[in-house]
Amino acid sequence: MSYSVKNTVDAQGLICPEPVMMLHTAVRDANAGDVIEVKATDPTTKRDIQQFCDFLGHKLLELKEEESLLLFYIQKSGA
Repeated sequence: MSYSVKNTVDAQGLICPEPVMMLHTAVRDANAGDVIEVKATDPTTKRDIQQFCDFLGHKLLELKEEESLLLFYIQKSGA
């Protein structure tokens, strides 16, 4: 699926919690409804980003796995 990505967080090579902290900054700077792409290589980000979205009410639209690269598409919630 294709998304209109407003911001990309490149967290390749970083280990948690850094990818989630970078995502948190990107979400804070985004508008409600914006889609943020996260590129990560740490397998624990699958769990951590899902928990981040669940806890803060953002929507994990999709997770793609391409060999060792994880691509997350997160839509910022908001009213």
